[in-house]
Amino acid sequence: MRHTHPLPGDIGLTQISGITGRLIRFGQWINGDGFTDYEHAFLVLPDDQLLEAEPGGARIVPLDTYDGADVRYVCPERLTERQRAAICAAATRYTGVPYSFLDYLAIAAHRFRLPLPGLRRYVASTRHMICSQLVDQCHEDAGVHLFADGRWPGYVTPMALYNLLAD
Repeated sequence: MRHTHPLPGDIGLTQISGITGRLIRFGQWINGDGFTDYEHAFLVLPDDQLLEAEPGGARIVPLDTYDGADVRYVCPERLTERQRAAICAAATRYTGVPYSFLDYLAIAAHRFRLPLPGLRRYVASTRHMICSQLVDQCHEDAGVHLFADGRWPGYVTPMALYNLLAD
């Protein structure tokens, strides 16, 4: 679902330039999520704010941080105002959560069914999250389950969000 102005609880998908963006794009392709150019996800909050995972930790910044960027806003169909409020309330608990590029490797290992005992437990226990994991977790905490495909919690890339929610 698309809006002219994003609403609290919506998900923003955008590009990351440079080598980091190319590496994430390649990692998403390896994970089977496609090769479209969305390497970053963030959650829209009330008062024109957003929550995003960054290498220095998850942070809340103004929504206009992405003015001029190519941002695709998506959200689950029929998201109620109560659900939007719960998603945003959950988001405030994740400020400062560390980022981990290793989660992309864990997602790839899971996709290729590599026999790595404890992988699922490791991803859940580190409390590190990439941007798409953070967005998905805020929805989960609010009782909004984005994925019904049996994937492990935390095994979400920005392109997985795009593939699920984009028109």
